[in-house]
Amino acid sequence: MKKLKPRTLAMILAGGRVDELNVLTAYRPKSAVPFGGFARVIDFPLSNLMHSGLEQVAVLSQYRSYSLINHIGSGAAWDMLGRYRGVSILPPSKGHGHSDWYRGSADAVFQNLDFVRYHDPEEVLILSGDHVYSMDYQEMIDYHREKDADLTIACLKVPLNTAHRFGVAEIDDEDGDRGGRIVQYKEKPSRPRFDWASMTVFCFKPKVLFEALAANAREDDSFEFGRNIIPRMMYEQRRVYGFKFTGYWGYTRTVEEYWQTNMDLLGTEPRIDIEEWGIRTNLEHRNIRDCQPMKVGNEAVVQDSLIYNGCTVEGTVERSILFPGVIVKKGAVVRDSVLFFNNVVGRNSRLEKVVSDVNVMVGDGVHIGEEGPAEDKEATVVGWNNCIPDGTIIGSDCTLYPNLKPEKLARTIKSGEIVR
Repeated sequence: MKKLKPRTLAMILAGGRVDELNVLTAYRPKSAVPFGGFARVIDFPLSNLMHSGLEQVAVLSQYRSYSLINHIGSGAAWDMLGRYRGVSILPPSKGHGHSDWYRGSADAVFQNLDFVRYHDPEEVLILSGDHVYSMDYQEMIDYHREKDADLTIACLKVPLNTAHRFGVAEIDDEDGDRGGRIVQYKEKPSRPRFDWASMTVFCFKPKVLFEALAANAREDDSFEFGRNIIPRMMYEQRRVYGFKFTGYWGYTRTVEEYWQTNMDLLGTEPRIDIEEWGIRTNLEHRNIRDCQPMKVGNEAVVQDSLIYNGCTVEGTVERSILFPGVIVKKGAVVRDSVLFFNNVVGRNSRLEKVVSDVNVMVGDGVHIGEEGPAEDKEATVVGWNNCIPDGTIIGSDCTLYPNLKPEKLARTIKSGEIVR
């Protein structure tokens, strides 16, 4: 049977970084930050698209795109390779027409409308590349078609005291638990009065999207979907609907949220089930496919942790996530931590609630973080390519920038200190 041309074009907003993740996004966009011991954050929306049967995807990338491009490759890891399926990386470009760096999420799509017109889809699905969740987008698209909506927004109920961090909507009871017409929408209100938060998953009628983006480019000073496009469509009384999502959603904007979302993989009843969700990643990136099996020493202790192939553990690892290539030497203790690729933890060292980027060498007898319940302290973040000298003591809630000279670290670093 001949495969039909896809009806839906998906566009992933994956080009930005956030200051709150500081050194973790020093050399990569937020969507390319490693997650869960083997994956990247963008693997979640890509896997969702694959499982939803949506195979024509554009990734809008801008900030330090190399890591993201290298990870996505041809798209084969998500079965997005073929005549009517594929992943296209769309960075900003200079050309005959007006183009420049993306000035916001809406401008990123606006600069690529020729790509949308070429594919001529019935719907354009626009989603963020930096959230952790499992969702069947086809259910939302079906609802969008059923309501003949101009725009459908996936929404999640959040506590009212945290709603100020999101774009929030008031949704009527037209379709009960499925969704309803959006009555009001406010972007990050200082005093929120409704609690259905936008997940940055938008389904548009193409014609309506073109008109809204053109007006935004012509009349507005900022270029964001939440701040400009949605309020404009509400003002014009377009058919804007909310699709209610009730599953897990990991918002990883801050270091603490990123750490907690990783910890949600652990425990006897983890909130994130990687196997059940069917998360795919590019196993050729960083040669994950070729890693040797994990080695565990005779005196090692491992409790409630995820440790990937290529790791060697001779010490103690508790409630932690280790990426391929991590070595924990004898007498070392790693607790409540996330260690990226190719970290080495020296003998008799102790790491308490640490997030460490790739290629970090921790010497012998080093103490990072403070003992005690993880929820009572902030994580210390270590940037990549650092070598921490033997005997160094580093407090909690510290930030070590990448590529520091060892002499900058050969001292006691107090809690809350930032080392550049």
